[in-house]
Amino acid sequence: MTRRERAAVATLILKRLLMAVPSLIGVVIVTFLLTRALPGDPAAYFAGPAASKEAVEEVRVKLGLDKSLPEQFVRYVRDLARGDLGTSLTTGQPVVSEIRTRLPASAELTLLGLIVSMGVAVPLGILAATRPGSLIDHACRVVATAGVSLPVFFTGLILVYVFYYLLGWAPAPLGRLDIFFSAPPPVTGFYLMDSLIAGNGELFLASLNQLVLPALTLGIFSLAPIARMTRASMLAVLSSDFVRTARASGLSPFTITVTYAFRNAMLPVVTTLGMVFSFLLGANVLVEKVFAWPGIGSFAVEALIASDFAPVQGFVLTMAVMYVALNLMIDVLYGLIDPRVRIDA
Repeated sequence: MTRRERAAVATLILKRLLMAVPSLIGVVIVTFLLTRALPGDPAAYFAGPAASKEAVEEVRVKLGLDKSLPEQFVRYVRDLARGDLGTSLTTGQPVVSEIRTRLPASAELTLLGLIVSMGVAVPLGILAATRPGSLIDHACRVVATAGVSLPVFFTGLILVYVFYYLLGWAPAPLGRLDIFFSAPPPVTGFYLMDSLIAGNGELFLASLNQLVLPALTLGIFSLAPIARMTRASMLAVLSSDFVRTARASGLSPFTITVTYAFRNAMLPVVTTLGMVFSFLLGANVLVEKVFAWPGIGSFAVEALIASDFAPVQGFVLTMAVMYVALNLMIDVLYGLIDPRVRIDA
């Protein structure tokens, strides 16, 4: 990469960061207002059903809910500037600590599910594009339609019923590890990586066994958009002039498909992967509930049911920051895949 291209990439990153600032400010404002519009009174909920009006009012004052909305917002922004997302009333722990503990669980599950999905969807999309109208092409459409049509929680329950209850191949769907194992020393928060760092192969296999069914559930759910985009993008590239020229030059079909066609078809596929990952990270709460997975999604839903503002706000803000970071990574990958992107930037 030349100096000019490095400068172009740096300029692109700076522009994306500056464009993300108004979005993050909007997320903070909208999240604050929406959590205050939720039905239910948090003070009454935590004071208990038998509490008197005086007790409820005392809890409300303690939570700062007796202040006006502008005063509450100023206090929230001031705490946010210090890196304080508040304290969860349901667990009694700081929201930052809860997110730091639970986010790796959700990220590990989502990453493995996306890897499973890519391992099936991308080759299937390429084969379907190179053989339009064939049995593989029809199979790609059926798999994509089934992945979208089946609710993710239904797929998870079916997998648990078949592989755990009927066949006994899978472990009990009770979290990240079996009760007979202890968590590895925390380094990355990902049990697979931490167990390898600790040199514990048995713990690695135990963690992988717990991950297989929930990751497969997410992989089936995310197959459709990746397979469809891969197929459509490959069909568009394979019909282009430079591919016809490569064929006329006598290059092998494998070289044309992998070296020329797939590299040019990767840009929309990378965009789809980024969108799918960000969507799965926030929407895998149903999978977390089915498999008792201690992730950030189930934590946010439990807080939402209890009208616990701080965890919900922390969850939404964390997702927004990760979405901005993910889009930034996609832009950088664009420049690595297609040099014209960083030159134009």
